[in-house]
Amino acid sequence: MAGLKRLSTGIPEVDKLLAGGIPEGFLVAITGEPGTGKTVFCIHFIAQGIRERDKCVYVTTEESRESILRQAAQFGFGFEEALDNGLLIVIDALTGAEDRWSLRALDVEALVDKVIEAKKELGRGRGRLVIDSMSAFWLDKPAMARKYSYFVKKVLARWGFTTLAVSQYAIT
Repeated sequence: MAGLKRLSTGIPEVDKLLAGGIPEGFLVAITGEPGTGKTVFCIHFIAQGIRERDKCVYVTTEESRESILRQAAQFGFGFEEALDNGLLIVIDALTGAEDRWSLRALDVEALVDKVIEAKKELGRGRGRLVIDSMSAFWLDKPAMARKYSYFVKKVLARWGFTTLAVSQYAIT
């Protein structure tokens, strides 16, 4: 489509396959088995956003905030600095910590509210969002996956996010 702005994934080879990157404002599902590199891909997407001065939010449901920061550091990405400079907020939905950027329960409405709060904190500008992973929200209600995904897309699209929504599956 002519005139469709695309955001770089941070991986030149993937951008080439995607005709320049992910279309701005889209929600894209990143799906695969455990260990296939979904989180690494998402970390690259956020790191590229930081380089481009986007407002970035990373929601982690299956690893701690510290684990995401540690993985980013292994690639030389300055997530800690981005946190300090108001370009990144990492929302921890795994540990149930009692801090401002943690979710105490895996509830889709609470997730959306927290992401909106983070975007308000970061301020105006193009947004990048990773939810790693959406699967955690429907573990006990798999039939709700489509409904939850649509709700997230519908509400957060108004906030200027280009979103990567991770989901896991296993052959077994």
